[in-house]
Amino acid sequence: MIRRATWIAMLLLFSVVAVRAQSNVPIISGGVQFLSSTTGGVTTFQPVIAIPIGERWLVESRATFDEFIFRENGTSGPYHALTLSSVDYLQLDFFVNRHLTITVGQFLTPFGIYNERLTPVWIHNIADAPLIASIGTRTSGSSDGGMLRGVALDKKDWQLQYTAYFSARSGSHQFNSGRSAGARVGVFVPSTRLEVGLSYQRFLQDLHLNSWGTYLVWQPRSAPLDLRAEYAHSRGGQGYWLEGAYRFSKFGGSSTWLGRLQAIGRVQQFYLGTPSPNDVLPGVDTQQVEFGLNYYLPHNLRLNGTAGRQFSSLGNFNVWNLQVTYRFLFPLIPGSSQ
Repeated sequence: MIRRATWIAMLLLFSVVAVRAQSNVPIISGGVQFLSSTTGGVTTFQPVIAIPIGERWLVESRATFDEFIFRENGTSGPYHALTLSSVDYLQLDFFVNRHLTITVGQFLTPFGIYNERLTPVWIHNIADAPLIASIGTRTSGSSDGGMLRGVALDKKDWQLQYTAYFSARSGSHQFNSGRSAGARVGVFVPSTRLEVGLSYQRFLQDLHLNSWGTYLVWQPRSAPLDLRAEYAHSRGGQGYWLEGAYRFSKFGGSSTWLGRLQAIGRVQQFYLGTPSPNDVLPGVDTQQVEFGLNYYLPHNLRLNGTAGRQFSSLGNFNVWNLQVTYRFLFPLIPGSSQ
C-alpha cells in the first residue's frame, strides 16, 4: 500500500501542467466513481478514480486506479480485492495556432469518439464500453508517438477538423501500445451543433489490418438532447451503437428536482467477422439494449442507474449498473486561484 501511494504521489507531481490559457496556476481535475454492476448474475463493486491533470498547455495526463471487489466463486465464497492502475495518457502539446496542435508522447488513440471523448467516468452515461470499442484502438486504447490536429477549414457555417497520428510499438506495462497509423476527419456545423466524421487506422504489426468507421454527434439548440452514434468495421467484425440522453430541464429549469433528471438509452449490435489474434471483441453476433437515468445533484455529484439485456447464441442475460460519480477541479497549489 505504501508503494502504491508513493507511485500515485510521484505521478501527480511529475504530470502537473501549468494551464497558461488563463493563468499560471497548475490545476488537478478528475472524477471519483463507485460502480456496482451485475452481468450474468455476477456482482462486482468497482470504485474508479480518474485524474486528468491540466487541459492543453505543455503536459496533459490522466491516470486510472481501479479497485475490484469480487466473490471467489462468482456468486459465492469469500470476497477478494484486486487493484489495477494505468496511465491512460501522458503527452506534450505544442499549440501552434487553431489550425495546428503538435502532440508527442502517449495519447488516446483518436478513432471514432468513444475512446477519446467518452471514457472519463464523469462523462459517459453508461458504465460498460460499447461492443465495438476495441475496433481501431488496439492494443491498449493508447498510442505512443506523434499526432497533428486542428481545424483545416473554418467557414462561416461549418468547420473541417482533422487528426493524424503515428504510434510505435511499446511493451511497457504503463505505456503499452501497438504500431499503427491513422487519421480522423470531421465536419462540425455550429448552428445546428451537429458533427459527423470518418476514422481510419492501419495496424502495422503482426497482421497488417485496416479499420474504419463513422460517427455522429448532435446536440440541438432547441432541446436538451444529446445524441451520439458510431459505426466501425474491421477484419474481426463490424457493428454500431446509438445512444441518446434527454434532460428534463425544460420543466422549470435545470435546478428543479425534475430538471436534474436525465433519461438515457443505448442500442448496439455486433456482427462477427474473421477473428484476429488479440481481438477484444465478442466471439459471436451480439445485440444489447440498455436504458437508465442520470440524476445530477449539486456540487458535481451524479447518480446513475442503467438496466439492459444482452442477446447472443451463447445465451441471453441481464446487465445492470449503479454508479455514484463525483467530479472535482481545484488548484494543485493550496491558496492559489484559477
